[in-house]
Amino acid sequence: MNDVLKIGDRELTGRLFLGTGKFSSNRLIPDAVKASGAQVVTVALRRVDPEFAEENIAAFVPKDCVLMPNTSGARNAQEAVRIARLARAAGCGNWVKIEVITDNRYLLPDNYETVKATEILAAEGFVVLPYMSPDLMVAKKLVDAGAAAVMPLGAPIGSNRGLRTKELIRILVEEIPLPVIVDAGIGRPSEAAEAMEMGAAAVLVNTAIATAADPVVMAAAFGMAVRAGRMACLAGLGEVRDVASASSPLTGFLRSAASPASSPESTGR
Repeated sequence: MNDVLKIGDRELTGRLFLGTGKFSSNRLIPDAVKASGAQVVTVALRRVDPEFAEENIAAFVPKDCVLMPNTSGARNAQEAVRIARLARAAGCGNWVKIEVITDNRYLLPDNYETVKATEILAAEGFVVLPYMSPDLMVAKKLVDAGAAAVMPLGAPIGSNRGLRTKELIRILVEEIPLPVIVDAGIGRPSEAAEAMEMGAAAVLVNTAIATAADPVVMAAAFGMAVRAGRMACLAGLGEVRDVASASSPLTGFLRSAASPASSPESTGR
């Protein structure tokens, strides 16, 4: 099955994107990437420092992966643009995940500032993947601004609460002509599979993997769940019904076999 996800100038077969925050040790990251099958790995620019190899998160990302810096810490479009430009100048490539957050309690994205940053950076040749609260009108503005994909949250960052915005994400999948990548809040492999069954192009997972008792095994579990969900979506899910529907006919066999009580021999006829 030739199932390729095209974003920007890259064709991807792996539909699980991996975040790199919260791992107890950076040395777990290469094994987690391998186990998950991830081809896109996101990092915070403040953790990219070539002068300190042990703390330089980019040094632990396999070379064949797309390194996608995020603009974590940006409070407005201007700061997000500055971070993205610094990341490209530092050799991190032209992919960028836009995060603009001023809400310190729930860490919800500022959609308005996100649209502004997307428009500026897309015009400068960046492959822009904006993190957003799922809102159809905002998603349409991001399409017009030049986004390469949209990344709606499933639940607040790091909450592991799952697909709390499921219906809103479903609307984006139906209406937006860009890949929809569910980002933030997914806590279980089954939730990742559900997102893919809905038609999401990919999911980005960090906390649920990095904080698991065994992050590498959990990464493998998420990788399998994403592949299973994608296969189910492509296969076409069965119709949901309000009433029962028998798997096998309930008539025919029993009616065609005469019971002893009704047979001529048993009645003497």
